[in-house]
Amino acid sequence: MQIFSKVLTDTDVRFRFSFPAHCLQYLDFAGNNYVDLHVKDSCGELRVIRCRKRNGGYDKPELSMGWRDFVADYGLRVGDKVVLHREDDQNLGSQFRIEAKRRSFKLFGEEVWVEVTRAD
Repeated sequence: MQIFSKVLTDTDVRFRFSFPAHCLQYLDFAGNNYVDLHVKDSCGELRVIRCRKRNGGYDKPELSMGWRDFVADYGLRVGDKVVLHREDDQNLGSQFRIEAKRRSFKLFGEEVWVEVTRAD
């Protein structure tokens, strides 16, 4: 199940990645203001990326610790897209998968996105 898909802004690439608050329903914060997401990237590498809620009345979530490493490893830039999926497994619990995509071309007026591979 896709949790979110977002085209990257300058702030997302350079500092932290914020995403819509309605996505919080898919994450288990267990009473904390952050949760460490164990996500598999497109190379099958397991990464830990921290998701935290901002303090105050507005619980907008953002990816912080581990996020900049992902951006650097994939050479992400403004205009690329990130997609986060949650896959539920009865034995393993919730698993997360993260994808990076880049605009390639338009076909019949629709954007065609291709997977971004690791930069190294």
